[in-house]
Amino acid sequence: MSEELAKVNQLESFRDELDRLRAAQQEPADTVQNQPHTADYDLVVRGRRIMTTAGLAERELGISGGKIVAIEPLGSNLDGAETIVLAEDETLIPGLVDGHVHVNEPGRTEWEGFATATKAAAAGGITTILDMPLNSIPSTVTDPALEFKQLVARPQAFVDVGFWGGAVPGNLDDLRELHDSGVFGFKCFLLHSGVDEFPPLNADQLETYLERLRGFDALMIVHAEDSRAIDRAPSPEGDGYAKFLASRPRGAENLAIAEVLERTRWTGARTHILHLSSSDALPMLRSAKTDGLNLTVETCPHYLTLAAESIPPGATAFKCCPPIREASNREALWEGLLDGTIDYIASDHSPSTLDLKDLGNGDFAVAWGGIASVQLGISVVWTEARRRGIELAQVVDWMASRPADRLRLRDKGRLALGYDADMAVFAADDAFVVDAGRLHHRNPLTPYDQRALSGVVRRTFLRGSEVDYQTPGGRLIRRGLA
Repeated sequence: MSEELAKVNQLESFRDELDRLRAAQQEPADTVQNQPHTADYDLVVRGRRIMTTAGLAERELGISGGKIVAIEPLGSNLDGAETIVLAEDETLIPGLVDGHVHVNEPGRTEWEGFATATKAAAAGGITTILDMPLNSIPSTVTDPALEFKQLVARPQAFVDVGFWGGAVPGNLDDLRELHDSGVFGFKCFLLHSGVDEFPPLNADQLETYLERLRGFDALMIVHAEDSRAIDRAPSPEGDGYAKFLASRPRGAENLAIAEVLERTRWTGARTHILHLSSSDALPMLRSAKTDGLNLTVETCPHYLTLAAESIPPGATAFKCCPPIREASNREALWEGLLDGTIDYIASDHSPSTLDLKDLGNGDFAVAWGGIASVQLGISVVWTEARRRGIELAQVVDWMASRPADRLRLRDKGRLALGYDADMAVFAADDAFVVDAGRLHHRNPLTPYDQRALSGVVRRTFLRGSEVDYQTPGGRLIRRGLA
């Protein structure tokens, strides 16, 4: 079957549902509800620990129309229709930005969905997520598929949601239309993605796609593992984590990253390395940045906090690709974060149903590879960071400001004048024990279950309105217009 015929068949499979959703929804007007009151601001937040762009300070924020419009010293007595006074143990931080979330809806909503994923994000202090182009059905590789996903997401979102497009063989001519429709960039794999409907690019195709994307300044984000190296690695069958780790060697990641760097160098395109797990790649990434490549790198909470040596037999909740590596590797990743080689942290929230994790047998070859953690990211990272003497402001920079900058989210990621009043109340010294059954994730499975964590998100605000987990208040956002 030709690629064009396959594309036509894919569109036919969801055309009726797309038409139904178009008819059921109208784009909401961007209006501000003006409550009759005499106060100067809709909301005032006062506290001794407000995380401003100049650091922690005693401040009052004035919020109107969903924006931060005043930042004054504590004691200024700003007049708000509603006033919130932070407790002594609370810090007001900017809403976090997670650029790597697999929501999976439509098509695999039993894995996760926009309602559950965005509630979980809000509970973790995240006010903006970017949805990956897989594992939904259809994948977000054409403009109609993007519209379909947007129509499904719009009435369910509890935080703001943007979308990545996909770069797969055969959709080169779809990239510009997706870009013009507001996707934040394009994701590709350099090996099998885990789902057949999202095939990988080879290195030469990657170069061709990068050349096309450079023409309209679009970002390519890459799952960098080399299929040839993995094909020659040992088989991962069984419940032993060491065997699974050997099946996804560092060399596979290093080879693929080297390929991305050279194709980036040759084309002058903008690229981003997803979920870095191999610390061996840090020197060449550092060198590429020194050479001036337009490149950024992310890593994930699980690579910074977990270690291969501690994963029990059959514990497939820990399976992800690339894998969680050794403790020594984890230490080097922290060094890469601190020296700026790694730019920021994203969750790579990639959940599945319990049966797909093969919990009964614990076979790492059979289980779906993905970590469920979007609700827990700030607490997981903060627990480890404070042990290392790293300040909360640095953690928030890695999880809010820096991703917002790379994604060109002009009014997200900071508590600053003119920015969206996306905020979280964080109690850094409070603690809790993770109960997977009480998370908002659709499926109660995470490798952090029963783990004691520091730092509690007590309240989350989206454009100055508190998330109540009952009424969706999130918006769909476009590249450059958030």
